[in-house]
Amino acid sequence: MKADIHPNYRDVVFHDVTSDFKILTRSTIPTKETIKWEDGNEYPLVKVEISSASHPFYTGQHKVVDTGGRIDKFKKRFQKN
Repeated sequence: MKADIHPNYRDVVFHDVTSDFKILTRSTIPTKETIKWEDGNEYPLVKVEISSASHPFYTGQHKVVDTGGRIDKFKKRFQKN
């Protein structure tokens, strides 16, 4: 195996800026910002716009909308007479 070809795998804080949700995990993503975490240590910070805390599917705000009666049109077109 070649030396020094793998990215730096380290602890990183992901911050969802829309819901102010933060999670400490491990990643290879490069970042220039840092943040002080609850344990008193400083970790690299990655800001994201959507996470499981703000995505409509995971928060229960996801709605399926039948625009223009598409399902009814399909059933009408393909129903057996």
